Amino acid sequence: MYIEERHQAILDWLKKHGSISNSDIQERFSVSYESAKRDLRILEEKGLLKRTHGGALPVHQVAMARPANLTIKDYGEIRKNYLCIAKEAIGMIENNDVIFLSSTTVCYFIAQNLPCDKRVRVVTNSIIIAEELRDRENVSIILLGGEMDHKGNCFDAFAINTVNKLRIDKSFICSAAISAEFGLSIQRSAAISFFNAVMDSSKINIGLFPKEKIGFDSIISICPAERLGVLITDWDALEEDLELFREKGIEVIVVDEE
Repeated sequence: MYIEERHQAILDWLKKHGSISNSDIQERFSVSYESAKRDLRILEEKGLLKRTHGGALPVHQVAMARPANLTIKDYGEIRKNYLCIAKEAIGMIENNDVIFLSSTTVCYFIAQNLPCDKRVRVVTNSIIIAEELRDRENVSIILLGGEMDHKGNCFDAFAINTVNKLRIDKSFICSAAISAEFGLSIQRSAAISFFNAVMDSSKINIGLFPKEKIGFDSIISICPAERLGVLITDWDALEEDLELFREKGIEVIVVDEE
């Protein structure tokens, strides 16, 4: 197989499966590890994919990244890296903390796995997260009200007005994508003011971004990346992307695969 044919086959695989690993390329095309890495580097330089530490993702994910506000149906599929990030975030929560959980899969996993031996006050704009926590005796909930969208989330002026009156110890934030250049980004403008109000009210903002969201740009920037004090990601994020965040003074935590 000519290299051009292999490259097209890699792109076809990405289109069908949504990701490809270096080992997939080695096994499928009988090439060395270095050849597999070189193939992905060439294709990335042509703007045809986005490399990760262990493989690549399709470049269309830049615009098609999974939106931040999900429905309960989206929480059913447990992604291993999302859960590991959530558990790392839980380790940062202290007794009597006031925390904000955004309406995202990672934050839903935080809610599911909050320990019973710490008292925590949870601020959230997600009725789904509030419902997950409402029977927990050690958790009190501030549900940010307002006009609720069809996915059970509030982002409007009523929610922002409440956030402005709060002081939050730690905000756990995720959006459609993040890059060092474009910052946190999203597909729709409705949540921009809300997210900035949350970050203004928080002592520290902690970004929870799996490798699928690292180094990508969605359509609209929420804020610069350096509004985060900490960025938690997983073992497959590309080191050169993470170094750009460190250069901006952001603490980067990479969770290990369990």
